[in-house]
Amino acid sequence: MTMANGAELNSVEMLKARLREAGVRYVFAQFTDIQGVAKGKTVPLAHLDDLFAAGAGFSGPSIWGTGLPRHGARSEYYGRGDITTAQVLPWLPGHARIVCDGYVGGEPFALCPRQILRRQVARLAERGWRLNAGLEPEFFLLQRNADGSVRPADPHDRLEKPSYDYKSLTRQQAFLCQLTDALQTCGLDVFQIDHEDASGQYEVNYHYSDALSAADRFMLFKMAAHSIAESLGMVFSMMPKPFANMPGSGLHFHLSLADKEDRALFAERSDPQGLGLSKLAYHFVAGLLHHAPALAALCAPTVNSYKRLVVGESLSGTTWAPAHIGYGDNNRTTLIRVAHARLEWRLPDASANPYLALASVIAAGLDGIDRALEPGAPVTDDLYELMLPELRVRGIQQLPQNLGAAVDALEADAVLGEALGSAFTAEFCRFKRAEWIEYSRAVHAWETERYADRF
Repeated sequence: MTMANGAELNSVEMLKARLREAGVRYVFAQFTDIQGVAKGKTVPLAHLDDLFAAGAGFSGPSIWGTGLPRHGARSEYYGRGDITTAQVLPWLPGHARIVCDGYVGGEPFALCPRQILRRQVARLAERGWRLNAGLEPEFFLLQRNADGSVRPADPHDRLEKPSYDYKSLTRQQAFLCQLTDALQTCGLDVFQIDHEDASGQYEVNYHYSDALSAADRFMLFKMAAHSIAESLGMVFSMMPKPFANMPGSGLHFHLSLADKEDRALFAERSDPQGLGLSKLAYHFVAGLLHHAPALAALCAPTVNSYKRLVVGESLSGTTWAPAHIGYGDNNRTTLIRVAHARLEWRLPDASANPYLALASVIAAGLDGIDRALEPGAPVTDDLYELMLPELRVRGIQQLPQNLGAAVDALEADAVLGEALGSAFTAEFCRFKRAEWIEYSRAVHAWETERYADRF
């Protein structure tokens, strides 16, 4: 046994002892599928060692988006644990979570979302850089009706403008306090909680971390929220737009680059445009804007996502969702809001797979840097107030308006396709195109109500 293996074995034994001391009897070996859903197996603590050797075994074809065959050696998917992610789960007594990376045939699996993000993080590390990301999850608390439909869980949450409402916020303290306490116990520094723009909609903010940790933490947030809401008889929902007459849920990314000395690489006080950004930051912005149509497929990955990203007046009467491709100084109507020498990437919604969305952001930003792309002038207008003809004259393009168009854009984007991996891109596009076709072929209530007796 080599020294490295001996040290690893020793650390696993130490972890096992610490978990046992904390009352842990089971470990959830967790990975994230292409849909951004937490998956895994429960492993008794006595078999913890297995997670760091071959890993927990899964049938590959039983996992969405792997593209693995139904037979042969490559039909097996193994989740190999990352020991640095071990975390006791306060909402699930006796259990801990360990995040797993996907392996197939003994090699890192090219279609594993976490492995895809790892590869992009490694590209940054080669330059001595780190992407810091703060994710802002918005979500709904719902009740399910007898017919399967949903409604806001709080029947009294009915203000026309419910943002920051004290009464609605305090009525959900049982859920919000349990969630906050759980997240803080897990090391997520929650610094504010608020009621958002829709009835039953909330946002929890916790501090940023490096990109890989940010994705892991977001999955932990979702796991905690689902479990706690269910225990209270509610449905926790990150559906982007559950109600046509209310605003949808975003997942804004606050992004900045740092070097090995933790210096902020996006900040430049002498910026002639007055936004406080460095040339490096402007190139990164340009990369995001250039690849925005393709990024939509990864950051807004569902049919429902595009009910949020609408061009023109929203049925809800209010929206903070970006529909047009631009950036501006503290401008929440643009795709990128510049604030405090960091970038707020406003395209992602709450259904996004955090690993894939962050990996694609890095790939697009690096392309902007490598080709020294320029983003043009910042937008100083309220884009919601400008008509489409004026936007076109000014060269401000719109995002794809449905999932099919977004998939078309991703398929046509050779740079992103190569960065994320041709096998992954092909499988992701196949998977999402099937979703779009299935939706397009379905007959919806709107159609029957409009057309059944018209002709």
